[in-house]
Amino acid sequence: MDPRILDRLSCPVCGEPLAETAAGNARALRCPRRHTFDVARQGYVNLLTGRAPHVGDSAEMVAARAEFQAAGHYDIISTALAAAATEAVARLRATPASEETTAGVRGERSDAYPLVVDAGAGTGRYLGAVLAALPDAVGLALDVSKPALRRAARAHPRAAAALADTWQRLPLADGAAAVLLNVFAPRNGPEFHRVLDRAGTLLVVTPADEHLTELVDALRLLRVDPDKADRVTATLGGHFTPVSSTVHRAELTLTRPEIATLVGMGPSAWHTDPAALAERLAALPEPGRVSVAVRLDAYRPR
Repeated sequence: MDPRILDRLSCPVCGEPLAETAAGNARALRCPRRHTFDVARQGYVNLLTGRAPHVGDSAEMVAARAEFQAAGHYDIISTALAAAATEAVARLRATPASEETTAGVRGERSDAYPLVVDAGAGTGRYLGAVLAALPDAVGLALDVSKPALRRAARAHPRAAAALADTWQRLPLADGAAAVLLNVFAPRNGPEFHRVLDRAGTLLVVTPADEHLTELVDALRLLRVDPDKADRVTATLGGHFTPVSSTVHRAELTLTRPEIATLVGMGPSAWHTDPAALAERLAALPEPGRVSVAVRLDAYRPR
């Protein structure tokens, strides 16, 4: 693992620093108290403590997401995140350390080599896009899905990946992250606050009201909660202050197989009968127009 990333990690059990160790061909991370975490041969490290409450996205859902993203259909999200993260790092570097930043347990500012953390990273595509825009940054993808992490571990040469549950203590030192990404994923306000530099930025992407609107009725998909934006802010309100909110829109022209892939990578995949979905898909015009609308909210720690 890149030592610049390893230096920002902490043992999820006791909070002590982690170091690499090896026994034969096996690799692991270990803290001074000898809590040990295996590195999978696919490149990610297992930093779970105990059993996760769920296993995350299945291999099929992850494959669907990777295929759809690779076609560029969600590049609007990547572009928006890359621009916002670049602005966030510039702001962090312009902030005197004595005013807002937290040194963290290592005694260093997070802008020495900005760490971008993606909590609920999935395939790691958005993290990779942000790192491509920040040539001196490193990244860490966190997810509870092993199929997702197998891809995220290869998302970018300056990225690492770790199996971690967002609802548990995150395996990071205090104030370790310059930028924290959260794209269509759960949000743990207290932990996000702990691991983010005090002059850092949390970037949250959620679906806007009109996201996939053409498919919701036709395929009977889950609807976007009309109070979604307020609920997101409420879950973070005790720890973060909202600083900006933008909506990014695009219109896609998709084949039926691409629409099936899009459905398969989202939450409706867990709640839709496959046979009924196939019947509804067959009734759609081809190609079909689909609206993409996502909200990007930026927050800073209180």
